[in-house]
Amino acid sequence: LGWKFYDADDYHPLENKKKMADGIPLNDEDRIPWLCALHDILRREDASRQDAILACSALKKMYRRVLISGASAIESNQPEQPGENPALKILFVHLDGPMDIIAGRLEKRRGHFMPPELLKSQFDTLEPPSAPENFITVSLEKSLPEIVLEIENAILQG
Repeated sequence: LGWKFYDADDYHPLENKKKMADGIPLNDEDRIPWLCALHDILRREDASRQDAILACSALKKMYRRVLISGASAIESNQPEQPGENPALKILFVHLDGPMDIIAGRLEKRRGHFMPPELLKSQFDTLEPPSAPENFITVSLEKSLPEIVLEIENAILQG
């Protein structure tokens, strides 16, 4: 697509990385500042008219609202209204699959701060996207080329 790519894991503060490396799941207080920083990156790209892809485990509906609207989503519990800082238009891609498939992939990952033992805590936290959120669900049981094609088609169809 020629879009900028960001891996949200690169933007976790050192404290979050250490906590996860120690096998301690992150909580909302750990994640909100990180998500606000990611929103700022997406806002900057949007202001530059640059499309971007962000790989991010936005596990809860509230986390996705923060990515769309920034810190104001926490205060008001609602997306921002059109105005000075309108909500960003984001298509969320929910990569859905059974825990055993994801666990197998995590076991193969090297040099990452999040141990596979934290996967269950992520499943416990997960609130899959639902209407009226702007999202698609893609099965992780498909091949990588099929997954990429499905995501590209959804993006190109608007």
